[in-house]
Amino acid sequence: MGEARNLRARIVLSGDEGERVTVGGLGVRFMIGAKESGGNFALVEHPLGPRALGAPVHTHRYEDEYTYVLEGEIGVQVGEEVRVARPGDLVFKPRGVPHAFWNARDGPARALEIISPAGFERYFAEVAPLLPPAHAGPPDERALGETMARYGLEMDLGSIPVLAERHGLVVEGPPPPGR
Repeated sequence: MGEARNLRARIVLSGDEGERVTVGGLGVRFMIGAKESGGNFALVEHPLGPRALGAPVHTHRYEDEYTYVLEGEIGVQVGEEVRVARPGDLVFKPRGVPHAFWNARDGPARALEIISPAGFERYFAEVAPLLPPAHAGPPDERALGETMARYGLEMDLGSIPVLAERHGLVVEGPPPPGR
């Protein structure tokens, strides 16, 4: 009984706990990972600045994603469908289907992202040192490509200017890697 109580105490996070990284305009707060869920799912929080691109069009080979909007408005493209999700909305992004997301407004936005199965959440920690704001200058495209390949991620970097123009997004510096 005491061991079960200690396990529960270890997985309760306060609002200021959890490893955090920033990848381009996307914030990532790690909340539950593969270790805590037995590999079943991961949960991350994504804060996005005003009009920030969270990820250009990209496709996951191994995992599904579910985005639950907490604050602001999150624009999403899943396949050819484009929508704006508001607080309380849940967006399903299945594996194998190209998708993108961004902050659709001039204020902050925040969402919870469920990744199933777990594992892909560590992608963010691996690419953060390779991109702004942690890395100045041009990104190491070989290292980024190797990381994307390891996680089964295909990315359409050519979608960045299209999404920026179509949705009024602010994109600065090298392109952000996607989810």
